[in-house]
Amino acid sequence: MFKYMKKIGLSALLACAVLTGCGDGGEKQAQLHLQKAEKALLLENFNEAKLQIDSIKVLYPKAFEARKKGIKLMQQVDLKEQTKTLAYLDSALLVKQAQLDSIKGNFVLETDTAYQDIGNYFYPTQTVEKSLGRSFLRGQVNELGEMSLTSIYCAGGKLNHTSVKVSVGELFAETPMSKDSYETTDLGKTIEKSDYKVGEDGGVVGFIIANQDKNIQLQFIGDKTYRTAMQKTDRKAIVELAELARILSGMEEIRKQQKEASLKIQFVSRKIEEGQEVR
Repeated sequence: MFKYMKKIGLSALLACAVLTGCGDGGEKQAQLHLQKAEKALLLENFNEAKLQIDSIKVLYPKAFEARKKGIKLMQQVDLKEQTKTLAYLDSALLVKQAQLDSIKGNFVLETDTAYQDIGNYFYPTQTVEKSLGRSFLRGQVNELGEMSLTSIYCAGGKLNHTSVKVSVGELFAETPMSKDSYETTDLGKTIEKSDYKVGEDGGVVGFIIANQDKNIQLQFIGDKTYRTAMQKTDRKAIVELAELARILSGMEEIRKQQKEASLKIQFVSRKIEEGQEVR
């Protein structure tokens, strides 16, 4: 029995030595994780490198030397990862810029410098000069890629309209009540307008895109209603402006990510120079 117990004890000690290094606080085993992390970093497998470094703190909390090396190695991982991310974002922005350059000539950019810092893109057939005296749904996209719609009614009689509905047969989409309805005048004629931010438009833009080749009916809804057919050029305007918005908003998102990556690189680089841990 004693021999059996002794054998178990020796086995336990061997297991302890192998698994944790017992006497050295697990430094030897922790070094193996560091080596795996370094290899993963060379292969740009950043998640694996971070996993190996983090495991040292969990499995070998007393392996202080390895943990110090792990902190420095983690900084190198962060720096290389963010540098690679920034390079990717730079390339992605060039692709988006090329897409923008290929289509922006199809639009008119208008900026009122008196009260606007950001301009708005319109489709040529929907500018004020080309749309006098007609009731229609106008699209616009600002330079940040934010798209909105404006329903313009001037067919005579007062509607006090605050929403619009687009339909094909029994299928339809309808905006919620506009948060911004107002009136303007042109040559003494009253023009009703209501604005709708895309994303809060009740799916109207998506409906127009999905049915761009069909005869879409446009209905102005207020105290009374007014129905008209969307012109083909207006359907095309909404579709192309939506694509412009997609490109511009994508560029804006990339710029935000570029800024975040650049700030991270600056932060990590400063900590490396100061010899401090990045938290």
